[in-house]
Amino acid sequence: MPLPRLLSGLSQIAPDHDALICDVWGVVHDGSRHHPAAADALYRFKEKHGPVVLLTNAPRVPAEVAAQCASYGLPPDCYDAIVSSGGAARKELALRSAARTLPLHYIGPDRDLPMIEGLDIRRTDIAEADVSLAIGLRDDMTETPANYVDELAAMKARGLTMLCANPDLVVHRGTRLVYCAGALAKDYEALGGQVIYYGKPHLPVYQAALAAAGNPKRPLAVGDGLLTDIKGANAAGLDVLFIADGVHGEEIAPYTEEHMAALFTRFGAKAGTVTRKLAW
Repeated sequence: MPLPRLLSGLSQIAPDHDALICDVWGVVHDGSRHHPAAADALYRFKEKHGPVVLLTNAPRVPAEVAAQCASYGLPPDCYDAIVSSGGAARKELALRSAARTLPLHYIGPDRDLPMIEGLDIRRTDIAEADVSLAIGLRDDMTETPANYVDELAAMKARGLTMLCANPDLVVHRGTRLVYCAGALAKDYEALGGQVIYYGKPHLPVYQAALAAAGNPKRPLAVGDGLLTDIKGANAAGLDVLFIADGVHGEEIAPYTEEHMAALFTRFGAKAGTVTRKLAW
């Protein structure tokens, strides 16, 4: 594998691309505030080179993602569109509940219940459910996947399919790493349970993001998660800029081309360029 190129900023490669497909959490904000340098880079790319689409595994519809980003201070005019795994999962739930009321076992915090509002869905326990929706841990500041061992076993005994609305395993909230729905899905698969994922690294969400960008010819994917952002972009055939000081920040030392190449190999991912943080 050729060594990746270490960049000082997006400006070094921006002229080679006509659209940006950019991750959100860990790249443009940290779960508590936005990164001004990242917002500036998005502005400049959008002004000079092409559309910017934010592609996130957030288990929320795009309008809620936009509101959350705004609450962290991200200017809404530094991007053109948002594509989210939550939006994709809601479309699936709408299809499943179109003909009849859908009995649903819900795993997630109450703040994410807008995902199912307005749909013909009845929240129920495992014994009565037709399907389970995993948005996240109910309290990700105090819980880990170990708290869900019995619940997942009961779901497997019923043969429930889990719809995973956030394939991420962990994300930063400020300086703290918290578990996501993807960690529950991974454990459920280990039990032999069936999981349907919505979001990165799965191809349909990249196709949706590219369509939102006008189906560009030379798009660039930007992300910090090797198993989601980067492997998904690889599968979609996109050029990649890896953000090193994101979810893998503790694994990047020493920050050299050789070490980055070894890290990519360990995760089965590829990125032609790397920068510490998204900046122009």
